[in-house]
Amino acid sequence: MYDRIRYMNKTIISPSILSANFAKLEEEVSAVKNAGADWIHVDVMDGHFVPNITIGIPVVKSLRKVTDLVLDVHLMIENPEKYIEPFAKAGADILTFHYEACRNEEHVIDVIDKIKSLGIKAGISIKPKTQPDVIYKFLSLADMVLVMTVEPGFGGQEFMHDCAMKIPQIKEKSPDNLIIQVDGGINNLTGKICKSLGAASLVAGSYIYGSSDYKKAIDSLR
Repeated sequence: MYDRIRYMNKTIISPSILSANFAKLEEEVSAVKNAGADWIHVDVMDGHFVPNITIGIPVVKSLRKVTDLVLDVHLMIENPEKYIEPFAKAGADILTFHYEACRNEEHVIDVIDKIKSLGIKAGISIKPKTQPDVIYKFLSLADMVLVMTVEPGFGGQEFMHDCAMKIPQIKEKSPDNLIIQVDGGINNLTGKICKSLGAASLVAGSYIYGSSDYKKAIDSLR
């Protein structure tokens, strides 16, 4: 499913359930699917790597039972290697971890290798203050790079325009099949900026789930 979507000639839209109504999560996921979403973005926060706690393995397992969309799981956690296998078994299709959560370059490579050894796709993310050159050597190993355009930890933050300028820098160094995803303050205007700079996937939470018309919001991001 992942590869089929990747090579479709459209921007991959991944609504973040961080902004969904958790009291009716199955309905919220179904609603964005019917509105045209390609993936479901799942923000996992541990209260240590970022100053917030969200959801974990049981929610991913539950989501896997009710949707066939790609589960795009963003690990904003310390020691990501400890949780790769449980999230993979729960049904994640993509696991994205943070460069900043790793001790050294060898650790980064080990995490990517462990994710891919379980038959799922590996993404690597960088925070706003991290310069893109630190991940250049990993671009040929990863399947996706997630550029954060807000500080990770909370939804609804304002888009950081300077962070978007990392997109063309990464794209210039990337193999053709690497997906560049952007997360943080994405709406119809900032999404266009990111696409023009080379992003292939957009994560949007409050813009979609805060809208009265999910389809209209998703279509505006294409």
